[in-house]
Amino acid sequence: MKQAYTNAIDYGELLLGFRDVLTPPRSRIFIGAGDYKVVGQEFKRHFINIGGLQPHESVLDVGCGIGRMAVPLTDYLTAPGRYEGFDIVGHGIDWCLHNITPRFTNFNFQVADIYNSHYNPSGNYQAYNYRFPFDDNSFDFVFLTSVFTHMPVQEVDHYLSEISRVLKPGGRCFSTFFLLNDQSRRLMKTENSTYNFQYKLDGRYVFSLEDPDLGTAFDQSTIQTMLGRYGLSAQNFIYPGSWCGRRNTATFQDIVVAYKR
Repeated sequence: MKQAYTNAIDYGELLLGFRDVLTPPRSRIFIGAGDYKVVGQEFKRHFINIGGLQPHESVLDVGCGIGRMAVPLTDYLTAPGRYEGFDIVGHGIDWCLHNITPRFTNFNFQVADIYNSHYNPSGNYQAYNYRFPFDDNSFDFVFLTSVFTHMPVQEVDHYLSEISRVLKPGGRCFSTFFLLNDQSRRLMKTENSTYNFQYKLDGRYVFSLEDPDLGTAFDQSTIQTMLGRYGLSAQNFIYPGSWCGRRNTATFQDIVVAYKR
């Protein structure tokens, strides 16, 4: 009965023009805060202006959710440009396959069978040993938005190795983090900061020991060392975010653009 009621509301939204066919029903959206369309368009600009994304390039979206970053790229990527996305939440992938791929055949989505106690408790793989389902040197541009901000060290390290594997030489990885350095450590203790990552836990920093994956920060030097281990360099391409109370930033989280050597 509850599901039938939810479906009726979802259909009503579409019928009354409260949303378009490339916007999921509110009841289906499980990703972070912010307006679905506004956030997607914001990051499209960042991909182009900061990441240098070109319309003809091949793109991988790691943790694509329910298409928030894919939808705004549908009017930008043109053949031979293509998009691949994967996520552990099956109903998000289902929505993308039914609503995006039929209209834009160069956009493909698949479920990653990765264990997560909340989103995919029956998953067969752990994130730290999951092999991305793509060949070596397949992509010009890989991006992850608010993914590394919820992962422990071992998983981040493995994902960076996989990202390096699937990136073409000269390709870029655009990712967001909470990075700790002298400035952010000082600011995050003030009332203007959204988070205070005060607890050290197995090589990362968290603001909640009860639910550590709710938010994870890393020493900036730790991330730079990891990137270098896999032939990725972001030495001059780190863009601080506003999360700790900074002003005049590109976005909320810190942006890192790493180039494959």
